[in-house]
Amino acid sequence: MTTVSSASPAFTGKEPTNRLFGPLPDVQGEAGYEADHPARVGFFTDTSVCIGCKACEVACKEWNTLPMDDSRGVLGQMGMSGMSYDNTGQLGANTWRHVAFIEQSRSVDLPMPTLGRPGDDRGDTGLPPNPVSPHTDSVLNAQTSVLNAEALSEFDPQTGQSGADKQIRWLMSSDVCKHCTHAACLDVCPTGALFRTEFGTVVVQGDICNGCGYCVPACPYGVIDQRKDDGRVFKCTMCYDRLTDGLQPACATACPTQSIQFGDLDELQARADARLATLKSQGVETARLYGRDENDGVGGDGAFFLLLDEPEVYGLPPDPIVTTRDLPSMWRAAAAGAAMVVGVIASAFVGRKR
Repeated sequence: MTTVSSASPAFTGKEPTNRLFGPLPDVQGEAGYEADHPARVGFFTDTSVCIGCKACEVACKEWNTLPMDDSRGVLGQMGMSGMSYDNTGQLGANTWRHVAFIEQSRSVDLPMPTLGRPGDDRGDTGLPPNPVSPHTDSVLNAQTSVLNAEALSEFDPQTGQSGADKQIRWLMSSDVCKHCTHAACLDVCPTGALFRTEFGTVVVQGDICNGCGYCVPACPYGVIDQRKDDGRVFKCTMCYDRLTDGLQPACATACPTQSIQFGDLDELQARADARLATLKSQGVETARLYGRDENDGVGGDGAFFLLLDEPEVYGLPPDPIVTTRDLPSMWRAAAAGAAMVVGVIASAFVGRKR
């Protein structure tokens, strides 16, 4: 394996452009690997088929021997958040896969029955029938029609097919480290604990991490996290140990619906484009790809998603930008400011001698 450093190529002085931002066709080559390195791999998570089973969470915990914790990161606890069926809450140092449960609901204007005296709806009471208004008649017709299975889908807000009936739905998504093309966590690491693998993924070496925590605020997604006992950081490795043995990551292997798909990143992107086109043709106008665009603020993600709503609904930043993007211009501005201060001081001394 080629030795790589967390130092960014932008500071070698050999590149005329900012290599901390924008498209980067060969992330492994940029990191120093030979031209015959493996193809870049990644995750495509299709949230439209996620059933929230959390098999990926369990598989990730088991394979990586991650300790049990609750939604607040307390070790040895299995507590509910009290806000959702989601008992994990968020990604953390001990939770590298997190299935989010988002319930979307609003009031549904469905026909409701009217109440009267028992037996008023019978025809053999000997009493004059109750006057029925056109509105009441339509309500009764709706109640009667809803009893057959075909009409049930028209009134069930979970399964209804017409636009006005889709009032309640669950959005589920298995979140994970994005393995960014431009990974700020890798750029700011002072010890080389974070490195780019030959597969294009970003991995933390726990035995080298010194717990400085610089990478935590650097991540635009808030993925990487420190363990409270020793301060070291941890995150998804995309099962680097399994990849070197020719195996898939544990989460993708355990997913029963193929919501989590693993493979060559170029192939996954083409597959995602086709899936998005299919959903659009079926009238799912809210579907979108997140992390697919190589011209976004992180140069595209190694783990990208098909979402059914705005990114913010899933707890994802709408416009992530690698936090080290402006480092070159910041250093140039700092150097220019320092040169100006030196010039002012020098001119003061020259003027004093005169």
